[in-house]
Amino acid sequence: MSRIGKKPVELPSGVSASVSGQTVEVKGPKGTRSFTATDDVTITVEGNVITVAPRGDSKRARQQWGMSRSMVQNLVTGVSTGFRRELEINGVGYRAQMQGNVLKLALGYSHDVEFAVPAGVTVTAPKQTEIVVEGIDQQLVGQVAANIREWRGPEPYKGKGIKYKDEYIFRKEGKKK
Repeated sequence: MSRIGKKPVELPSGVSASVSGQTVEVKGPKGTRSFTATDDVTITVEGNVITVAPRGDSKRARQQWGMSRSMVQNLVTGVSTGFRRELEINGVGYRAQMQGNVLKLALGYSHDVEFAVPAGVTVTAPKQTEIVVEGIDQQLVGQVAANIREWRGPEPYKGKGIKYKDEYIFRKEGKKK
């Protein structure tokens, strides 16, 4: 039995959902998202609750049960509150700034890195050492944050680079004489 799959997904006020076939469409104040489930699960909407149930006892049906419920929960969260990843820049001279739809990063290279922000995500730099990635698609927000972090990941000796705000960098001791 899936512990995650058993939980119903509650729809907050201002969010509506509709099911047509295997596709769930969720509308909220931040936008509209949809997800198409496999034929191994049944999705129903009753009032302000969405339930997911497996069709049969096969291993694949049980796997899809919990995953489909999580995907529906992410749709509801995305259109109601949205997703957010915060990045932090550490290092002397390392900084970020937004210029239109392009994030300019000074990361110690001989040139500035220009990162074009994809559609569906908003990137802001409230400070020169902070980057905030927001959107309604959790996968896209995480991927954009990972792509920005990839330009200069944190190194273990001084901790310089781009890291997630809640990330812990395992620090190493330098050479000894």
